[in-house]
Amino acid sequence: MKTLINRQFDFMGKRRIAFAISAALILVSIVSLLFQQLNLGLDFTGGTLVEVRYAVAPSLEAVRQTLEAAEFRDVSVQTFGASTEVLIRLQQAFDPEVGDQVVQLLRSGGESVELIRAEFVGAQVGEQLRDQSGLGLLVALGIVMLYVAFRFQYKFAIGALLALMHDVIIVVGIFSLFQLDFDLTVLAALLAVIGYSLNDTIVVYDRIRETIRKSRIDDMPAIFNEAINLTLSRTLATSGTTLLVLMALLLLGGDMIHYFSIALIIGVVAGTFSSIYVAAALLIAVKLQRVDLMPPKKEDAEAEEELP
Repeated sequence: MKTLINRQFDFMGKRRIAFAISAALILVSIVSLLFQQLNLGLDFTGGTLVEVRYAVAPSLEAVRQTLEAAEFRDVSVQTFGASTEVLIRLQQAFDPEVGDQVVQLLRSGGESVELIRAEFVGAQVGEQLRDQSGLGLLVALGIVMLYVAFRFQYKFAIGALLALMHDVIIVVGIFSLFQLDFDLTVLAALLAVIGYSLNDTIVVYDRIRETIRKSRIDDMPAIFNEAINLTLSRTLATSGTTLLVLMALLLLGGDMIHYFSIALIIGVVAGTFSSIYVAAALLIAVKLQRVDLMPPKKEDAEAEEELP
């Protein structure tokens, strides 16, 4: 047991494999975003929401096919709370009679269906706000880069920025690849992922800087391995407890925060990975040296004086 606790993992020795995995995930994400784009929810597009209650839990695929056969477009069907309550999203202009039309269609198969509500959902995030959100995200990343450069060194800022971009692209790419609903809750989760990933990266960077200054060797991969192993228990404890909470939210939190939980789970896993294999390993790629962290030597006042 003691041997396992004191075991040192060679993270930097596997950095090329990790880089290949990250590059593949990012490539797939970008290709998916270019060709499939995001499956934007009603928060972004606007449309009609209809909630119905069945006597017996229905097949969601059968409900979707019934509505699509009636020429309803962009139909999204999911359970809402109980398995007998179904939430139907239609990306179309609101019609006061749409609720009754949907219920009549669903009753045509002999099922007992009750209309709970039918309402219009406006696009809470229009084109202008989407543009502003994108600009705000870029500004936030720029501020993060300046903060890390000021607190550590500009090479650290490059690694932190690329790590954050890595996490955001992978989360968004997975939502695009599997066509999961991207709504305001997912956007909030994305911002939370940025904060989580940055916090984890700062912890690793702080220990790397401290280890470099204390170490008497110039083998950067060995120094990085030592620093990462020193923070490994803290990283795993934080990520593990966070994932336990998120799994509980995913399984028990209901449909309203379903995709929020998925986005955060993906983000926590990607953030933990990137804090080691992107943020830290990139410091080797940008050739971080001990001299980069050493404060400039101050010349003695007497040495500055000109000799007579």
